[in-house]
Amino acid sequence: PIVRPRLPLIRFQVMPLLVVHLVLTSLDCCGNSQESSSAQYILQQYMAASGGYKMLQSVRNAYAMGKVRMVASEFETATRVVKNRGPSGRGAAAVEQGGFVLWTMAPGMWYVELAVGGSKVHAGCNGRLVWRHTPWLGAHAAKGPVRPLRRVLQGLDPLTTAGLFAEARCVGEKKVNGEECFILKLSADPQTLKLRSEGPAEIIRHVLFGYFSQRTGLMVHIEDSHLTRIQPHSGGDAVYWETTISSCLEDYRAVEGIMIAHAGRSAVTLFRFGEAAMSHTKTRMEEAWSIEEVAFNVPGLSVDCFIPPADIRSGSVGEACELPPQHGDRAKSTAVHPARVAAAAERAHTHGAGGRGEKIVWRVEV
Repeated sequence: PIVRPRLPLIRFQVMPLLVVHLVLTSLDCCGNSQESSSAQYILQQYMAASGGYKMLQSVRNAYAMGKVRMVASEFETATRVVKNRGPSGRGAAAVEQGGFVLWTMAPGMWYVELAVGGSKVHAGCNGRLVWRHTPWLGAHAAKGPVRPLRRVLQGLDPLTTAGLFAEARCVGEKKVNGEECFILKLSADPQTLKLRSEGPAEIIRHVLFGYFSQRTGLMVHIEDSHLTRIQPHSGGDAVYWETTISSCLEDYRAVEGIMIAHAGRSAVTLFRFGEAAMSHTKTRMEEAWSIEEVAFNVPGLSVDCFIPPADIRSGSVGEACELPPQHGDRAKSTAVHPARVAAAAERAHTHGAGGRGEKIVWRVEV
């Protein structure tokens, strides 16, 4: 069939996307090679819309400061659903607020501090090792290859984002928050999943989707999903944890010639299933975030700022981390934690374990 381009969506500065749009609307003739080629067109336009490759390459380091606010939470079992919404709902008093500071430096170094609801998390990467420091585990190294911080991908570092999606495939189109978007899909290869698995916790799948506006070329939505299978040491049925994080990127503004998303919302869903048919639990938490300050090429920022803690435990605790059972005020004090919400796992454990004292395995990422 003849496909007519939707011209009202196309402007001069994003004209290369017209070619991609015409290719994608004829899905019958799209193979993997064509999907990869279309993805490259979309990423080229994304970098152009973000400030241009030359401008993005000129950034040696960056600093960002922002605020986070938990705006909703929900816990579901086979028999009941508990909701908490704020700030106007009945659960307004439970809304937690906090902030974060983030530093990055080429190539591949980053450091973040995040404080919400009385808990503080540090994480970093010196280009060779990813590490985290949490109140419940102390300092520990993450297993597997070095990878970027997810919060950086939420509209703060276009060059890193484009590099991450370099091997992605274009899998179609979708309207997101009123914007017609192209969808890029990236799946972790089996070898990477194996390297990131540890002990009884096996990461089965990790898929990342990026949604790029046909009108502006900018990324307006990002979503990733992990599926982890946990085989108990004592035998028995495996337990599965599916973690999905969906982020909407808004309020793009230029900072020193680079387009940065200054606001957005992230929703985290943890779905635990397996064992008995009626034993599943689902926890959903939502945060709103805003960027207060951004600066590039900060004088004085050096590689010394990204040195891991001296007491880091390498190899003993990786991405699959055991959290001890939480009771009473301890669980309540960390009831909210943004992206990769560690406290959500605590709440899921507190509600789902039924007081049996069992441990759960949870992936900690900021």
